[in-house]
Amino acid sequence: MLAKNLQAAGASFTKNDLAKYPFLKETAEYIKPLNLQIDDLTSAGMDQILKRAEERVNEAIVYRAINKGSKNIDLEIASFPVALLLVIATDNSFVKKRYALAEAKQASSDLVLEPKEKVLKVAQDFDWNLTLASPENSSSPSEFIVHFADYLRNTTHLRDKKWKLTNSILSKGNIYLNKKDVARLLEEEIRRRIEKRLDVKQAKFPPELEEIAEKLNKLAAEKLGEMETETFPKVIVQEAFPPCINALYEAVTSSRHLSHMGRFTLTTFLVTIGMPPEKVLDLFRNFSDFNERLTRYQIEHIAGERGSATKYTPPRCSVLQTHGVCKNRDDLCRRIYHPLGYYKRKQKPS
Repeated sequence: MLAKNLQAAGASFTKNDLAKYPFLKETAEYIKPLNLQIDDLTSAGMDQILKRAEERVNEAIVYRAINKGSKNIDLEIASFPVALLLVIATDNSFVKKRYALAEAKQASSDLVLEPKEKVLKVAQDFDWNLTLASPENSSSPSEFIVHFADYLRNTTHLRDKKWKLTNSILSKGNIYLNKKDVARLLEEEIRRRIEKRLDVKQAKFPPELEEIAEKLNKLAAEKLGEMETETFPKVIVQEAFPPCINALYEAVTSSRHLSHMGRFTLTTFLVTIGMPPEKVLDLFRNFSDFNERLTRYQIEHIAGERGSATKYTPPRCSVLQTHGVCKNRDDLCRRIYHPLGYYKRKQKPS
């Protein structure tokens, strides 16, 4: 039925194209007959689509890429909008950005291998003013000509000097590009389109989807913790502590009560940035309920020196807000997702 609808619409893309580039307007038209509803996703017969959708988001979080997980093209196509719903259900800005970026990067890598005509069709889906360079123009090795407005819109956040307009081949308001560069700029368009589709609020999800969303959030927290713990300086800089950690640190040194989440957050933060467990232990000595044997065990367990050897990292900011640990937010807090990210950025030269 879907294939017949594709033919009837006089489609410019093949079914395989729609699986590779599920963000296309034509893909949305193709799956319209399925009439996918949120409440239907947990019904019998939808388990494979839901499973593949979850795989897509998992791959995006962990690998920042979307692997071609199935030879079933209809499954690949249908899993994309379901994956979007799962990402929306997480209500997690990191997951949203990560997923949009992963889909965009995968599409970009596929586009580089496509014929020029196919790249042109994808660009036209975004209303680009893009044409193929004339073969008679032997003075330039470029394959495409793009209007400078489309070029500027998609190079705003690209830092490499090669994307500066002054370093481009510009003629009569047009810029000459090769296929690889066009694919890279299309990556920006694709990322923004997907981010826009994810920028919605859904009032309620079925419990099964909420459960999957929670798993995805936990995976994202683990990944974010790994990312933020990379390349920490050896010297601990207390001036770079985020406001929430400063509040917890001040409380513990003043022997004021800390909740379980507060103690866990402070301990994981200090251990992760390099404070020896013995020094962390000393911080807790003034508490009236201090038990050296138990506290030492808990700190060493968090540091990965006991038990499963798993190192724990602090909860992300949204979790700290939920538990009332987030305190005295400043401007930098509003631009990061994790207290370790704050610590790293605060030490970078401005």
